[in-house]
Amino acid sequence: MKHAITKRKPARHPVPSPSPNESSLLSSGKRRLLVGLLALALVAVAAFALLNVAAEPPPEPMKEVWIPGGEFTMGDEEFKDAKPLHKVHVDGFWMDETEVTNEQFAEFVRQTGYVTIAERTPRREDFPAWVRKDLPEPLVAGSPVFNPARCPPGRVCLSCNDWWEYRPGASWRLPEGPGSDLRGRAKHPVVHIAWEDAAAYARWADKRLPTEAEWERAARGGLEGKPYYWGDELCPDGKWMVNIWQGVFPVENSEKDGFAGTATVKSFPPNGYGLYDMAGNVWEWCADWYRPDYYAASPKNNPQGPESSIDPDGRDEPKRVQRGGSFLCSDSYCIRYRAGSRGQGEPKTGLSHTGFRCVRSTR
Repeated sequence: MKHAITKRKPARHPVPSPSPNESSLLSSGKRRLLVGLLALALVAVAAFALLNVAAEPPPEPMKEVWIPGGEFTMGDEEFKDAKPLHKVHVDGFWMDETEVTNEQFAEFVRQTGYVTIAERTPRREDFPAWVRKDLPEPLVAGSPVFNPARCPPGRVCLSCNDWWEYRPGASWRLPEGPGSDLRGRAKHPVVHIAWEDAAAYARWADKRLPTEAEWERAARGGLEGKPYYWGDELCPDGKWMVNIWQGVFPVENSEKDGFAGTATVKSFPPNGYGLYDMAGNVWEWCADWYRPDYYAASPKNNPQGPESSIDPDGRDEPKRVQRGGSFLCSDSYCIRYRAGSRGQGEPKTGLSHTGFRCVRSTR
């Protein structure tokens, strides 16, 4: 007798729903799990950051040089805005041995999160009224970069517009714009620095920017009345003492000094006080407002500069003093790397040859 096979499906027993308390416990457990995973992720990120810090130690502190107080003759008869020659007394102060370098500025940015003016998207109102109508749309962050290719072959170029190019994306991190970087330039002076950027770094370092009188006192290195901080000759015994342009500016640079652009700090001998690159390499910001007629009214003791600026170009752009010249100074175009010469720049603009160094009154 065959056994009958039933086609009835087995009975299904209902699965009881969790009670409200059990649901709460399950949700709480999930939250604890998510919190735990998040905590582990944060620990991993922190550990990775610590490993990176250990792998990239901060740069050595900037060495400072004592500049003794005293009287000196300020100015240079070769330049209209550096006359008349006049006696000035400044108190003693400490000055950075070199220009601030890329690695030192990077440490400032790492600790503070500071964003330079060149890295910020500009606003139309940030520009002088006379250029606003020619601004492109949209405005993008960037900075002026030296580009000799703007000067056509065979043409005599005498205007800044013939060699400066506003390049989107250019900044201290990308000196020539996108595609460039700081590899091999850790100890080069930082560039594309506006006056505001330099002042922010100085405050962070518990320092300040030098007055123009302090800067010249320091640059002369104790020599009185000499055109260069090393003496009377540009190239004593045929030796280059400064990073400037050699050849026909802006189209031909023979690089006899060994450099086409910025040079590693301390590439040339120091002056009598032990300061490096007080001529050439990059322009350095000073604290003072710029006026071409200031020397006629400058006080003798610790001059702080005028209360306001006069734009020598008639564009109604306030200017701050710059000193020292740069790698773009040339005997055929600009000799403002001389110890007593003066420069000036719009304080919201940094260029590919603009940097700075700091001072402090006391330690």
